[in-house]
Amino acid sequence: MRTGRGMRWLAAASLGLVGWGWILGAPAAARAAEPLDALEARAESFLSSHRWRDMNVPRKDGQILRDLVVARRFTRALEVGTSTGHSAIWIALGIHRTGGRLLTLEIDEGRHREALRNLAEAGVADLVEARLGDAHEVVPALPGPFDLVFLDADKDWNVRYFQAVRPKLAPGGCVAVHNVSRSRRGWSGEYLAEVERAGGFVTEIVGSGMALSCREK
Repeated sequence: MRTGRGMRWLAAASLGLVGWGWILGAPAAARAAEPLDALEARAESFLSSHRWRDMNVPRKDGQILRDLVVARRFTRALEVGTSTGHSAIWIALGIHRTGGRLLTLEIDEGRHREALRNLAEAGVADLVEARLGDAHEVVPALPGPFDLVFLDADKDWNVRYFQAVRPKLAPGGCVAVHNVSRSRRGWSGEYLAEVERAGGFVTEIVGSGMALSCREK
C-alpha cells in the first residue's frame, strides 16, 4: 500500500517475483527463469557450496538482487560493503545477462582479498571491479550514473550514503539497503525517513529485510 508520501509497505517476510512485480515488470519471471549458461551454472554451484553466514546476504536476498538487475536491464551497479563477495556474485549474475559491470567497495583488507578469491572461483571476476577503500571518501567522489546501488556496510552511514548516491542514480534506478527493520527502529527509521523526504521513490521491504527504493521514472 502506498502512503501519501510515496512509500509502499508489505508485511510479508519474503517476497518473490509476483509480490513485487511493480518493480520487475511483466516479462520479469520469464527472463529470470531462462536456462543457465556455463558461467551462471559455475557461479550457482559455487554459491550453493558456500552457504556463508557472517556479514553476507541470505540466498533469497541475493536472488532478488540478481532478478532485479535482469528484469530492469541494469548495467551500472555499485555495492558498498563487499564483505567476502556473496552479494557481489549475485549482482554479477544479473549484469552478466545485461552486459553490465559492478563496482564494489570494501574497507577491510582481509575481506577484500577473500572476496577477490571468491569472485575468481565463481567465474565472475571479469564483471566486477572490487576496490579496497573507505566508502566514506570514495562514494561521494564517484561520477555515476548508477542503475543499482546496494548498501550493506556501516548502517549509521546509510543516510549519508543515500544522500551521496541519489544525484547519481539513473531514472528508474534502485537503491537497496540490507538489514532494515520493518518496525523502523533505530537507523532503519532514520534512513526510511530520509528516502521519504527525498521524494520520487517507491519503497518496499523485501526478502529478509531489504529496503528496495526505486526512483519513479
